[in-house]
Amino acid sequence: MPFIASDLVPLIQTARFNLWHYRSTDLQAAITTAGYFAPAAATLRAGDLMIVQSADAMAMLPVRSNAATGPGVTLDGAVTPIALTRSIAQTLRMIQAASAVASTIILAPLMAGIIVGTSIPVQAQVTGPIQQVVITLRNAQNQIIPPAVLANVDQGYVTATLPTPAVGNGYRIRIEDALDTGVVATSRSFNILPDLRLILIEDGAKLLQEDGSAISQG
Repeated sequence: MPFIASDLVPLIQTARFNLWHYRSTDLQAAITTAGYFAPAAATLRAGDLMIVQSADAMAMLPVRSNAATGPGVTLDGAVTPIALTRSIAQTLRMIQAASAVASTIILAPLMAGIIVGTSIPVQAQVTGPIQQVVITLRNAQNQIIPPAVLANVDQGYVTATLPTPAVGNGYRIRIEDALDTGVVATSRSFNILPDLRLILIEDGAKLLQEDGSAISQG
């Protein structure tokens, strides 16, 4: 879903600092996408702080210039919280167990040119504790072209299809962990090509064989 202005509420407003609260049914990955808060650029200032309640997490995000948000801190999500234990002797101990877990997403290569009106096949190999990924198609300006696809990881692989956009250059596929936008893979740029058969029919042109006879168009 797009940004909803009425869901952005000021908690503290001063001449030098603002604290905002934003509640949305969107995933955190969608909210932290570049350009999500662009409609509020006239309201948000660099240095502001925003508490975000998304469909899958609660986070505190810093606001940068042009209404962009930084990575911030996830306060409640898929990560186990810190545990505090106090004994009868009134001593306070803090215990947190942590281990390194490798997570990667590897996109399968795409064709350099895809015919308009077909579909874009997306395949990726996923390692680590990733259960869902968000797949988006982006133009040469890194703008998302809807729809974004939320896909499940099945035995370490993800498959999906996206509709082709308008004819153009510089398109890319971006796939990221639905819970951690830092785990991401982006394809090389590719082009969306016109349907040559339709062009020949519209222009009235014909393809010729070596002897000069026309190649029939099925």
